[in-house]
Amino acid sequence: MGKIHSIETMGLVDGPGIRVVVFFQGCRLRCAFCHNPDTWEFNASEDIDAHDLLKKVLRFKAYFEKSGGGITCSGGEPLMQPEFLIEFLKLCKENNINTAIDTSGFGKGTYDEILKYTDLVILDIKHVDEYGYNKLTGGRIQEFYDFVQAINKSKSRLWIRHVMVPGITDNYEPMDKIVNIIKNRVNLDKLDNFEILPYHTLGVSKYKKLGFKYKLDNVKSMDKEAASAFEKYVINKLNL
Repeated sequence: MGKIHSIETMGLVDGPGIRVVVFFQGCRLRCAFCHNPDTWEFNASEDIDAHDLLKKVLRFKAYFEKSGGGITCSGGEPLMQPEFLIEFLKLCKENNINTAIDTSGFGKGTYDEILKYTDLVILDIKHVDEYGYNKLTGGRIQEFYDFVQAINKSKSRLWIRHVMVPGITDNYEPMDKIVNIIKNRVNLDKLDNFEILPYHTLGVSKYKKLGFKYKLDNVKSMDKEAASAFEKYVINKLNL
């Protein structure tokens, strides 16, 4: 049994093709820019059986299959429910469904087994050093690196993303550090894509509704054209 927050049936930016995006409930990071704080708490949703979840997504197979799409497990953090995630991914592969995990790389282990059934990992680089990582997310960057090692050993393909926050990573120094992280930590033969996601404030109303303090209250949305320029800079450095 697993806990699922919600399901989006027409995801267009969550991997190749049209994706059914399954948002897992629960995450132990507290990223300052998170726009889904309603997925943080682990017991905030009803239990669901992996077979029942598969039935829900199979209804849309005709749509996502024709586009070269599939299923993306997002969250929250899908790696925090490893047994349920493995069972669901296995069922997807038995039904010839392309699988992706959108993750920060922070879970409960069993990564090698999870990645056996994962075609694509969409991995977020939250920050570029230990201090900044902990301040922005509450997590340790070494745990992120541990998951990267598991990806390197797997057959999964890889997309890397970074949320660019004004005043924090919107300059060339952190971009060069991201390039160094990727070149030194990642098996580049696996890397298919790099994206910068401009920080936005669309989730602020959720914090107010939940009674949570929003840590970036005075930060304005990232300029999309500026973020695109930084993205091209990193892509060129990586020869993608």
